[in-house]
Amino acid sequence: MKLIIATHNPGKVKELEGMLTPLGFEVESLLDYPDAPETEETGTTFEENAALKATEAAAYFGHAVLADDSGLEVDALDGAPGVYSARFAGPEKSDEANNALLLEKLNGETNRTARFVCALCLAKPSGETLTVRGTIEGTIGYSPQGENGFGYDPLFIVPSLHKTAAELERDEKAVVSHRGQALRKLEAEIIPFMKG
Repeated sequence: MKLIIATHNPGKVKELEGMLTPLGFEVESLLDYPDAPETEETGTTFEENAALKATEAAAYFGHAVLADDSGLEVDALDGAPGVYSARFAGPEKSDEANNALLLEKLNGETNRTARFVCALCLAKPSGETLTVRGTIEGTIGYSPQGENGFGYDPLFIVPSLHKTAAELERDEKAVVSHRGQALRKLEAEIIPFMKG
């Protein structure tokens, strides 16, 4: 079964492909379709943005599409950057700039609790959708650590492992991550949904 992932983010594609291929899916993404339209993320929640991306792309392709909207919620920043995680430091979407701004905003802050949130929405061309959410609680470190992952991974410490998300191997991260949790919820329902 072919499944298109509605993202241009190579990090997300790699993570989702690694989790979906063993389920028997042939995975493509918007990286394979450079002319596909970009969805404007006007939602106020991760779920709304994921649904916007999935339904628009499913209608465009005439095929089932999986969209992810995810980000970081930092308690000391009243849940920011939230749905603006990718463009926290500006529209150019730079991981380095986003991480630098986060550290700047948390300078002198002792409450560094945070969570990664992932909403996955699977949409059929008919407009029918299936949405799930995964979260992982953690804390924000004081400097980037690790070479793996993307986004805020070098700053996000997974308390149970005493490592940042960027210090985890891909398989290790898939077990604990917000995206891995959301995908496991989706996994339980994806085949009946696709065949229904």
